[in-house]
Amino acid sequence: MEKHPVEIQIEKADKAIVAEDFDTLVNIYTENAVLVIEPGRTVQGREAIRKAFEAIAKYFTNGLQVKQNGMNILESGDTALVLANTIVSAPNLPETERKAVYVFNKTQDGTWLCSIDNSYGHDII
Repeated sequence: MEKHPVEIQIEKADKAIVAEDFDTLVNIYTENAVLVIEPGRTVQGREAIRKAFEAIAKYFTNGLQVKQNGMNILESGDTALVLANTIVSAPNLPETERKAVYVFNKTQDGTWLCSIDNSYGHDII
């Protein structure tokens, strides 16, 4: 079965996070995207997201690992809701599974970009 374009974008983002390739990473987000840094803390916009990921990389001693352990993509028109089991780990973080929630929007040229990145899912409540 062919992968959904959103799944491909998430794989690309995960690889960029691990490689600390922030140029690639920020271009997977919409201009005004929201990133949940941790419960109670968000940033908005590509530049703020880039700075957040640079700080996150440093916090996790430049060893953050991210991968997906299953996901479901619900698509309606130009919007996709992603429910994912996201596995994160680092030298200072044991492997943890998060019930992530992402929202992607399709641009006019057909590219799917992330508009909401909430790797904590309902834990933010």
